[in-house]
Amino acid sequence: MRKSLNLLVLLAAGLVTVLVVAGLSIAAGSSAPANSAVPAITGTTQEGSTLTGSSGSWSGTTPITYSYQWRRCDKNGGSCSNINGATTSTYTLKAADVGHTVRVRVTAKNADGSAQATSDNTATIVKQPSAPTTVNGCPVTGSGTLDVSQITSPAHLVIDGQSASPSVISRSAQTVTLRFHVSACNGRDVQNALVLAEAIPFEQFDVPAEVPTDANGWATVTLRQAQWFPASSRQQVLAIFVRARKTGEPLLAGIAARRLVSFPVHA
Repeated sequence: MRKSLNLLVLLAAGLVTVLVVAGLSIAAGSSAPANSAVPAITGTTQEGSTLTGSSGSWSGTTPITYSYQWRRCDKNGGSCSNINGATTSTYTLKAADVGHTVRVRVTAKNADGSAQATSDNTATIVKQPSAPTTVNGCPVTGSGTLDVSQITSPAHLVIDGQSASPSVISRSAQTVTLRFHVSACNGRDVQNALVLAEAIPFEQFDVPAEVPTDANGWATVTLRQAQWFPASSRQQVLAIFVRARKTGEPLLAGIAARRLVSFPVHA
């Protein structure tokens, strides 16, 4: 009889043990999310770029769902505040983010509870580079006349038109009116380029001061006859050295153009 009782006690103890172990196993399989690797951010930290946040690594009862909140922080990653409306796994950086860093906070949730983990802060967000205003020294926008101040090296001015009045220069011509056209950047008229015109050989006509081009790219220069015109009785052309330049630039550098032209002479 005693042996039978002992057997029942042992059986009962074993059943309790089995139940306890089974209960502990069930408890161990049901748990709230716990983070094992913080979320990470990838992407270029520049205004206009899109960053992507990972959820990180989590343990806990599945399924686990994740929600996101992007936060704007100071340069050291502190003093963070939520960015309104930035609640998906991606975030496009805005002008307000320039000079700051950002983090993403992930909330993991399952049937047993929820937990949060926050990424490290990014590098400081930089401003998006401005679109270039010139290409090869020429403005990229607009049309029509250019002011010479809008043109920079390596572009150059071009002296591409000339005329004289009278059209044939005679010995009796006391003055000669010359006109020169200046362009740049695929033929656009250039205003306010300084144009110099000198007769060669010298002392046939005086050397007037530089003249700026007008809104149509033309400069009008008046030469007055000097003592050595014509240079010979057989002279057939009047050679003119012409230079167009930008105010303030060295005479032999910058965007300046130089050209030797000629006009017919009847001596």
